[in-house]
Amino acid sequence: MGNAFACMPRKEHRGAAAVSRSKRMGSARSARGGPKLTPAEEELLHRQALAMAIHQHLDSGGSMSRRIDAGASLSRRMAPGSTSSRRRGDLPDSVTNAKPAQIVLENLETKKIVLVHGEGFGAWCWYKTISHLEEAGLEPVALDLTGSGIDHTDTNSIATLADYSKPLIDYLDKLPEDEKVILVGHSCGGASVSYALEHCPKKISKAVFLTATMVKDGQRPFDVFSEELRSADVFLQESQFLVYGNGKEKPPTGLMFDKQQIKGLYFNQTPSKDMALAAVSMRPIPLAPIMEKLSLTPEKYGTVRRYFIQTLDDHMLSPDAQEKLVRENPPDGIFKIKGGDHCPFFSKPQSLNKILLEIAQIQAPAALLPGKASSEEPVAEKS
Repeated sequence: MGNAFACMPRKEHRGAAAVSRSKRMGSARSARGGPKLTPAEEELLHRQALAMAIHQHLDSGGSMSRRIDAGASLSRRMAPGSTSSRRRGDLPDSVTNAKPAQIVLENLETKKIVLVHGEGFGAWCWYKTISHLEEAGLEPVALDLTGSGIDHTDTNSIATLADYSKPLIDYLDKLPEDEKVILVGHSCGGASVSYALEHCPKKISKAVFLTATMVKDGQRPFDVFSEELRSADVFLQESQFLVYGNGKEKPPTGLMFDKQQIKGLYFNQTPSKDMALAAVSMRPIPLAPIMEKLSLTPEKYGTVRRYFIQTLDDHMLSPDAQEKLVRENPPDGIFKIKGGDHCPFFSKPQSLNKILLEIAQIQAPAALLPGKASSEEPVAEKS
């Protein structure tokens, strides 16, 4: 739902305790300080996304676009731990619930932000983020990976991370030679972002990992969850969540959590209307891509600036697990969303939007051109 208090003028904020919930929601403003969305407009936006999601299930012919763009409109929680981390770059470690950043479009390296969904999701999950970014004058593009959203590929047929990430790679390959984008990957979509960094580094200005599997060279996306789910071998033998699309006598092909598990893992802070949207939209999770080891090199993957957004009330990828990721594979900057569950595009859309706008405005330091230096500096804290 975002933080409406963060976007109120100071006078309104002082009297917020006496304001009804509907009025507080209505006071959230766009990232540019533009006109606020009324409750009716927010409801209309949600209904459009929900209608699209329902239509994708009814439309077996796949007649809808595979992409939403600016022109188209695991079973237990890991104990919370320390949120201290190794930091690099010149970004604040905590950017939450503050006034929206003012964006200066002329100073951007690129206006185009490509949103890459996580496991089981699709382009539909970014509907709030798309709206906020468009209001700020940016050009968001949300893709359906193979077998996701309204891409009707059978998830049981997806055998590699390359297969799964093909729509993203195809999109990057078709960009004009001099055009770059910012990639934003959620959850296991981080593996597709890392794969793209290795295969199309010259097309990517920055990469943002949103509570995502920011793996190292030789690591599998599944390994990020291994402390909670035990070893991959044990998980594949014992898990009740596995899908055997090619028959029980053959290796499992996917994962599928039930409704209550999904709610507890992904949506512990998410509004009920967005959980309803997810219930009719989520697809089985192809298993092969998250079990594949990535090959990442300093000469390609290592040349693109990376940023990590932590969510501090995450039941799927705990704060401890996120801390481990940024310690072992330090990004150029770390942001944190307080009160955000595993899906901040639903639970904290305005906080997420503010962070994405800040990252979009970061210029490449002279020391990082044309190569990427590895200097480490203290990070200023923001509250």
